[in-house]
Amino acid sequence: MSGGLDSSVTAWKLAREGRPVVGLSMLLWDHSGTEAHGRCCGALDLGDARRVAQQAGIPHYTLRMDREFRDKVVDPFVDDYLAGRTPSPCVRCNTWIKFDLLLERARRLGATRVATGHYARILQGPDGPELHTAVDTGKDQSYYLFELTGEQLAASLFPLGELTKAQVREIAREAGLVVAEKGESMEVCFVSGGVREFVEAEAAARLPGAVSPEPAVLVDARGEELGTGQPYYRYTVGQRRGLGLAAPSPLYVLQIEPERNRVVVGEESELMAPGLRGERLHWIGPQRTGEVEATVKIRSRHPGVPALIRPQGDGRVEVDFAEPQRGITPGQAAVFYQGTRVLGGCWIAGRSDGSDRSVR
Repeated sequence: MSGGLDSSVTAWKLAREGRPVVGLSMLLWDHSGTEAHGRCCGALDLGDARRVAQQAGIPHYTLRMDREFRDKVVDPFVDDYLAGRTPSPCVRCNTWIKFDLLLERARRLGATRVATGHYARILQGPDGPELHTAVDTGKDQSYYLFELTGEQLAASLFPLGELTKAQVREIAREAGLVVAEKGESMEVCFVSGGVREFVEAEAAARLPGAVSPEPAVLVDARGEELGTGQPYYRYTVGQRRGLGLAAPSPLYVLQIEPERNRVVVGEESELMAPGLRGERLHWIGPQRTGEVEATVKIRSRHPGVPALIRPQGDGRVEVDFAEPQRGITPGQAAVFYQGTRVLGGCWIAGRSDGSDRSVR
């Protein structure tokens, strides 16, 4: 129970169905100096979770998991930016915290399943539980759950998967829940200011001297120097604003080269790629070694593109798109769908067109 609308309605629904329910909240990050809602680990939101548990008539406990959260989510988040990648901390939180460590803690309390407010569905298939998209496609969160295993799905419940957000809010209103009019939570719950400022502060505290504030050299795809800008870790692939370069047509970030403190920029057409290279390939259910046709989403709100998935062994994979796609971003997830079913996914390492745009 994060103290948000969705997890609150989840707890309320299960309690009203007569199931034995215990509300668990996680203290993941110290937001004691930030008095604001929308932080899934902030004091105000944990207070809301306790009040909803009282309304639902269920016991509520707060589990301190800040050390594990730092190890599994926050430090890798910072490391990714310093390595020139754009991380997806919500996927890591689901993989390592909510459906691993939290599930383990819940079992210690005698629970057999963990229910969350995710908008996704678990359906029984011939090879076991399958992950599917939510009925409310505008709120679907299956992308962030692609690393779950069949065993984790079997121990999970997503009671909101068949509902729309409007229906969920109406349930909260009818029940009189204190969070009925609460807005959406923040995208990165542990960052209260700017992401880049957070990365700099964390890196300075954990890795003193390892991060250079030197401006990055901005070059084109041929290696010609165009100017200097901010430190390289302040850029992301596809970025247009803030480059500070005068050019006849808009320029975008094509690639980040931390080891050379360089950022490669180019025109929008140069962002297009016919495929991607992936690593840490994961399948939900039976492992697949042959080629697979699927729809691939390269960002959470990407509409998806038909593609051919070609496993290469050792967790590596090549993905060939039916049509070139814009902004293949290292550090983001590529998730594979067949219809509403999530087959699995991988982490994007780079483009797979034989031109990763490394500049000589």
